[in-house]
Amino acid sequence: MARYTVLRLLIFFGFVFLFWIIGLRDNPVLLLAASAIASAALSYVLLRGIRDEMTAKLVERHEARLAAKAQLRGDEADEDAETSASLPPVTGTAGTVGAPGAPGSTSADAGLSSDSSGEDRRRTER
Repeated sequence: MARYTVLRLLIFFGFVFLFWIIGLRDNPVLLLAASAIASAALSYVLLRGIRDEMTAKLVERHEARLAAKAQLRGDEADEDAETSASLPPVTGTAGTVGAPGAPGSTSADAGLSSDSSGEDRRRTER
């Protein structure tokens, strides 16, 4: 990639020098614009092989990154599957831990249910 950039700069400055010799010294904007256009056209033709090599390397690098990400996602999915297979199934019954009134539940859990607090009020009123 650095080789391509250096060659592009050399072509550009070669045209700057050439156009300066020809007589575009008086107008620096025209000198730089003409040099940029001419160097782009010549670089497109002359540096095609280097540009194709550089593009192939960039594509390979991109595909390797995608493959690494896919492998990482696959590894994470395998770990998730192993973890979920080793956990006991979760049931929705009242006997689960953390349900109001269940063994192991805290008093804060019992206060979460509006029915239990309403029942407590009715009992105290009678």
